[in-house]
Amino acid sequence: MFRLPAFSLILCLAGSSFSAPPADADPVIALAGPLPCEEILIPAGAFLMGQPGSEGDCPAHEVSLDAFYLDKYEVTNGQYLEFCRQTDRALPEFWGQDRYRATEDNLDHPVIGVSWRDAQAYAAWAGKRLPTEAEFEYAARAGSTGSFAWGDELFPANCNYAKSGYGAPVAVGSYPPNAFGLHDMAGNVAEWVGDRYDYDYYRHAPALNPQGPDRGRFRVIRGGGWHTGPGCMRIYWRNALPNNWVDFSVGFRCARSVDPAASSQD
Repeated sequence: MFRLPAFSLILCLAGSSFSAPPADADPVIALAGPLPCEEILIPAGAFLMGQPGSEGDCPAHEVSLDAFYLDKYEVTNGQYLEFCRQTDRALPEFWGQDRYRATEDNLDHPVIGVSWRDAQAYAAWAGKRLPTEAEFEYAARAGSTGSFAWGDELFPANCNYAKSGYGAPVAVGSYPPNAFGLHDMAGNVAEWVGDRYDYDYYRHAPALNPQGPDRGRFRVIRGGGWHTGPGCMRIYWRNALPNNWVDFSVGFRCARSVDPAASSQD
């Protein structure tokens, strides 16, 4: 990877406001097909996205989002393997390499070696989509205004990153969830989101349900991974890769709109 240039309750946490989801929306859903997958309902709300300053993850700006569902865990080897078997899609890059836990003996580990296009194809097959960058940060924060969901300091017990000592992905859900019940929103693998990348996007992004710029050669990754350092674990950290790039520290999870007529990705 590279660095581009310089619950169904009405909740109120510092820096964020959450609204009650639609009355017919379940807070936790276990989808039956094409693969079992637990989702968490993320309530509608507003939050401060980014951080103060002049870098690519600045300035801090208020964003409001509709309610949406987000996978509780990163997509696993087992889920992606079934997708490949059912669609005749090629297996991920690095498949069969135990040092990356990319084998049939590690079906509960996050899939890696998938491009943005692969992730998008899986999401469409599963009847979902990739989360937007704003959705990812909002869900990762879960009401936190700190550098991390748990505060402003990072320790190896918080998430799987370069100083955790594993040297590889670990099984999804190995670390405690955040306040929304989501696991590994920081660490384990960095995650593709739907948005194209624009270094200055935050300066002109819409305040309501931003979808990212219309043009751009790169797609955003979020969350940091097992191979990345402490700075990349920060909740506002953003980076990007070409949409055909594959990496041993990048995977994804899926989202689903509460309103089925919500935006598509291309």
